[in-house]
Amino acid sequence: MSNIFHLNLNCKEPIPDVPTILSKPNKRWHLALHPLLNEKRKESSKLPVTTPSFVALNVKPDAFSSIDQTSLTAIVKEKNLDLLLEFGGVESVADALETDVKNGICGAVHDIALRQEVFGSNTYQTAKSLFHFVMEPFKDLTILILLLCATLSLGSGIKEHGLKEGWYDGGSIFAAVLLIISVSTLSNFRHNRLLEKLSKVSNNIKVDVVRNGRRQQISIFEIVVGDVVCLKISDQVPADGLFLDGHPLQVDESSMTGESDHVEVNSSQNPFLFSGTKVADGSAQMLVTSVGVNTTCGQMMSTISRDTNDQTPLQARLKKLTSSTGKVGMAIAFLVLVASLVRYFSGNTEDENGNQEFIGSNTKAVDMVNSVVRIIAAAVTIVVVAMPEGLSLAVTLILAYSMKRMMADQTMVRKLSACETMGSVTTICTDKTGTLTLNQMKVIKFCLGQEPIEAFSSISTNLLNLIQQGAALNTSGSVYRATSGSKFELSGSPTEKAILSWAVLELDMDMEILKQTCTILHVEAFKSEKKRSGVSIRSKADNTIHVHWKGAAEMILAMCSRYYDASGSMKDMDDDERMIFEQIIQGMAASSLRCIAFAHIQISEEEHEIGVGLQKLKEDSLTLIGLVGIKDPCRPGVRKAVEDCQCAGVNVKMITSDNAFTARAIATECGILKPDQGMTNEAVVEGEIFRNYTLEERMEKVDKIRVMARSSPFDKLLMVQCLKQKGHVVAVTGDGTNDAPALKEAHIGLSMGIQGTEVAKESSDIIVLDDNFTSVATVLRWGRCVHNSIQKLIQLQLTMNVAALVINAVAVVSAREVPFTVLKLLWVSLILDTLCALTLATGQPTKDVMEEPSVSQTQPLITNIMWRNILGQALYQIVLVLTLQFSGESIFDVNKRVKDTLILNTSVLCQVFNQVNARKLVKKNVFGGMHRNKLFWGMIGITIILEVVVVEFLKKLADTERLSWAQWGACMGMAALSWPVGWVVKCIPVSDKPFLSYLNW
Repeated sequence: MSNIFHLNLNCKEPIPDVPTILSKPNKRWHLALHPLLNEKRKESSKLPVTTPSFVALNVKPDAFSSIDQTSLTAIVKEKNLDLLLEFGGVESVADALETDVKNGICGAVHDIALRQEVFGSNTYQTAKSLFHFVMEPFKDLTILILLLCATLSLGSGIKEHGLKEGWYDGGSIFAAVLLIISVSTLSNFRHNRLLEKLSKVSNNIKVDVVRNGRRQQISIFEIVVGDVVCLKISDQVPADGLFLDGHPLQVDESSMTGESDHVEVNSSQNPFLFSGTKVADGSAQMLVTSVGVNTTCGQMMSTISRDTNDQTPLQARLKKLTSSTGKVGMAIAFLVLVASLVRYFSGNTEDENGNQEFIGSNTKAVDMVNSVVRIIAAAVTIVVVAMPEGLSLAVTLILAYSMKRMMADQTMVRKLSACETMGSVTTICTDKTGTLTLNQMKVIKFCLGQEPIEAFSSISTNLLNLIQQGAALNTSGSVYRATSGSKFELSGSPTEKAILSWAVLELDMDMEILKQTCTILHVEAFKSEKKRSGVSIRSKADNTIHVHWKGAAEMILAMCSRYYDASGSMKDMDDDERMIFEQIIQGMAASSLRCIAFAHIQISEEEHEIGVGLQKLKEDSLTLIGLVGIKDPCRPGVRKAVEDCQCAGVNVKMITSDNAFTARAIATECGILKPDQGMTNEAVVEGEIFRNYTLEERMEKVDKIRVMARSSPFDKLLMVQCLKQKGHVVAVTGDGTNDAPALKEAHIGLSMGIQGTEVAKESSDIIVLDDNFTSVATVLRWGRCVHNSIQKLIQLQLTMNVAALVINAVAVVSAREVPFTVLKLLWVSLILDTLCALTLATGQPTKDVMEEPSVSQTQPLITNIMWRNILGQALYQIVLVLTLQFSGESIFDVNKRVKDTLILNTSVLCQVFNQVNARKLVKKNVFGGMHRNKLFWGMIGITIILEVVVVEFLKKLADTERLSWAQWGACMGMAALSWPVGWVVKCIPVSDKPFLSYLNW
């Protein structure tokens, strides 16, 4: 029985076969005895059945049977204080959920699993089904036209050649359409799944909870009903719950109610907290009552389906381009249709034998219908070839692939449009801490009075106690140690962890003992505007009241009128001594140290009562305790990344809350400032000075500013607005809740994945997962690469479309058969839309893209250089194919089927060789670096192999004939001429005026 008394009774997992009507003490004894009773039952089950000497109660209650999810949801959703009181208050709800309000749940695996089974997990599904994406292509006009064309071809083919051979053309078109639909469906489905996966990573924030008496960080998805969650300013409430303990919260419920005013949450009047709302002020602990789909936010999400396929600006421009080319194609197709019908019914067309096709009433109705269907099919081919619908699919492939590769490069794209917009960025406004620096802060200097202290044993006991109180009680962090020999586990911001680590390891601080000797009366949480935090405490030993302040050194110094010297004596601070302190602070800043000051004052009971009424702490006549210097070294590779951005024509500006000396030192170390720029007022400015400029002065000086120190979130927003007004495309990095306005205002908002708050992440377009500026430079490189790849794809696609459109139109008007049937066009397009897209999409960002100027958002999608390349290559292909169409039989001494095969083969190979031309839009040397791109060669090889299969082995389906080695060589030679043609075309100068502007009325 001795083992029973060592059971962990904090883990209140319900165990079967225990009556629910027992009192709490009896419940605990039954829980403890339950394993022994079970063993006894197992042994007795093996014996012969006899009448038992006792009555066994085999009542099997449900887990957490004293409260159900419906009641928990109703309490919070309806803010029903009466219903909460009926349950006996928050503590009674905690008891029903088997939660210790101080130590939390036990957190064992079986306990978590049981809670998830009973109350659900903190997730919900929003993914679209595969069927949704199967039906999506049928909304495409081109697909419907192709299906109509396939039906007509199948019907006329079977009628003319019989079922055995007549199904080839129509059936092949149906197969090609099915393949296009399959590729489109699977691509969009995988793209949607990728976005869902990225979204989960984006939403996977870390939350502080108390489990088994230990404060720890877990994923928001691992939170269960009954968890005790620690909330502080800027946190997102991770689930529905009730206020347990702490300081009243100011909560932003605008996401739920639409009201902008903050709501106070406390233990008496309004203890209700909603998932998705934001903590604007205060700190507290909450009891989780609902998770996932059972929360108020989850119930709203279950009624809507989030659309993750929003079109990017580039995709919208592509759709407009497709629509325009489609209209041109339909207009030409209509004219060709009318001309062909007029020629047919006027008797100006001949059949295969050279006889007149239409002879008035002597023409059979069946023959007339077949001829009209053939003419309509020829017109349809013109419409099909004129609509580059594959561009949208190909662009989606490029964007999806780029997003996946960017994920591997520690950047997560939340909005597709960010991929392309990043290529146009001209200015990056970056934070310092954690982005340019490692965010691994460590206290390396401590000044007591005006002297640096290295031997902490020399500090007086009274003064040491004040320093420990200021570090332990005026903090949002925590210290945990499992056993006396284990390492300390610290939580909180990097600055807080640095100070706590220093206090614990250097000053021998015991945080738990200090908390037990004092009672916290009031807390003023850290705010970026004031750059300080404060706390008032009551000492249990002598009932005295003390106020501690901690924050930016110059801010705290301005609040002090006295200071402690190295011996622990209190002295008055005159102007000369204040200047000495200012020089010490500036000296630390010049050494790239963040200077934090501690201050203290003992107040009377009357002063405390006044402060309570005003809801603020005493802020003047303080005594300066000491100064600590915290070092945060620059990240490796940041200087190179900054230089890369500057070489790419992108200005990098650092905006920080540090003072000007620290900011200047870090900026020079990172390469943002040149050594000779460090002392100029134009390059470094403080936020207050920038704020007080007139609008004209700001607009004049904003381009010259490289560093803004002592800035507030409003200053950051003001900087972004000025840059936008001057025509810059601005990217901003941020991690705090107060950075949200600037992140939203910028063209591209980049939030930090590690230190970033949920508010910042929701306001951003891209999340930098490693908080590293090097990753920001990588995003810039990928943005330019994506835009470049899409332009190459457009050039390649339109070259084929323009050439095929002109070729088919000329062939129809000249009473010849069209060289490109629907089936052949689908084959050529399939090569371009899939293999070529993969070839261009999978290209890695090169140094070239960072040597070019930023992509202007106002420039046309198809530049003059692209038009030159398109028209040059299209003209060559038109001349080549029409020559083969009209004279191919005599030139090669072949029959019509072989000639048609030569045309198809040469056209496909022209597209293959033109892929090499498309690698460089401007440079004449298109072969540079090609030998290193294994995937490019792989796609080229696959294309040629497929073309050989179509020509040599699918003659019936593709209507082709086998070619000799000489004929293959001729096709390769004619296609290879695309390279010298491309070189000559690139020698032609082009105007800066957009090509299409000449066509405007």
